[in-house]
Amino acid sequence: MNSSDGHSNRASWSGQFAFILAAAASAIGLGNLWRFPYLAAQYGGGTFILLYLLLVVTLGFTLMVTEISIGRMTRQSQLTAYSRLRPGFGFIGLLGTIIPMLIVPYYCVIGGWVLKYFWTYLKIACGSASASTALADSGAFFSGFISSPFAPFGYGAIFILLCAVIIALGVKNGIEKSNVVLMPVLFILAVGIAVYVCCQPGSADGIRYYLVPNMDALRVDAVAASGEHVRVFSWMQLAKTVLGAMGQMFYSLSLAMGIMITYGSYMRREDSIEKSVRRIELFDTLIAVIAGLMIIPVVYMFAVKTGTPIRDAMNAGPGLMFITLPKVFADFGSAGALVGAVFFLLVTFAALTSAISLYEACVASVCDLLGMKRVNATFFTFFVIAFLSVFSALGYGAWSSVTLFKMPFLDFFDFITNAVLMPIVAVVTCVFIGWIVKPALVEKEVEATGHRFTAVGLYRMMVKYVAPILITLLLFSEICRNLGLFGWRI
Repeated sequence: MNSSDGHSNRASWSGQFAFILAAAASAIGLGNLWRFPYLAAQYGGGTFILLYLLLVVTLGFTLMVTEISIGRMTRQSQLTAYSRLRPGFGFIGLLGTIIPMLIVPYYCVIGGWVLKYFWTYLKIACGSASASTALADSGAFFSGFISSPFAPFGYGAIFILLCAVIIALGVKNGIEKSNVVLMPVLFILAVGIAVYVCCQPGSADGIRYYLVPNMDALRVDAVAASGEHVRVFSWMQLAKTVLGAMGQMFYSLSLAMGIMITYGSYMRREDSIEKSVRRIELFDTLIAVIAGLMIIPVVYMFAVKTGTPIRDAMNAGPGLMFITLPKVFADFGSAGALVGAVFFLLVTFAALTSAISLYEACVASVCDLLGMKRVNATFFTFFVIAFLSVFSALGYGAWSSVTLFKMPFLDFFDFITNAVLMPIVAVVTCVFIGWIVKPALVEKEVEATGHRFTAVGLYRMMVKYVAPILITLLLFSEICRNLGLFGWRI
């Protein structure tokens, strides 16, 4: 296939670094800043991190190379790319387009929550006594905000509009230039907060808890033949840890969301796909690890100080960011408001870069399918996303009595996309490339313009055999975990 046929007017990145920065910005989002730290703390700190790194450089590498190659060779978004490669397989692209279209609305609602916290902390830092009083009980503040009749939608709509404005400006003038500003600022803020936290008295124990491999996390309680209670290695616990790391990898690297196919379609043929993927993985993992250094030590110190069991404090899930951390910031005294404002500014930037990527995957699909101009497609998509966001915004408030599979709307959309559709699209893509169009098609694209595919042996083995099996296991695991089937918990 000649990738330039009929697509000579398609937008492109200004260079390889611009592509790497955009793809890394997509990967660095809320998954890095709250999900990675609490999963690492839950599954043995360094033990989880090592397993995560192993999965990133094998499974994550395989899926990302595949998606970027599909995008660059077809010069299409995920909606139309698969049918270009082989007629009759457009259904994969359709499923891949539904994913970002369902994720963006609820992701922007959560982005609105982050905006609300940033604004509140900024007011406290500027001396607002009323804002300080409102946030004094972080649990009541959070539940009161997300259950209010309009505020969650209003803040979410502002977040969606910010994304729309950047995307309407185009690939180079909008997405690329915004990343040039947001990514360095995000990195500097993350490093600054991490250094501040690590310099706090008593942080060393929390750092060790986070970074040192804890093999006890792979053991379970048992009774020896002598009747003594002991801790023994558990293959089931190892499986849970691997599946937890794999789920985080999907969430963190923006895989099976159509983003990498779309961004790959803007990539120049002279740029190396393999080198780009390795650098994206490096940036993403670095920010994830730094995020843990921002969060885990202070939560650990706070738990010790208040007498809260460490695992209970770490297993707070989303509440870790919106309930536990505000309590920690309050414990910092007068500096807490400023630290809170800087932290939630950082989270806002991270959420914004990921939301832009998801939004762009939707806009590119509309452009490719309907032939609309970018600006028109952007604001057409804006109204669709804003409408869909109403369900997640009101799902904890006015519509809290309405549930799907006993889940609020936001939780259901998260479940159906991350736990069901993403693994399905990833498995089908691996089967499609590994057994139908054959891996040589991707290998040829990776080696375009003289680049050598150094990991070609790993790629063939993963895409044909290992990846489909692992992802299928993840699919069943996530369905069982979310629906409470067979007592499976991760």
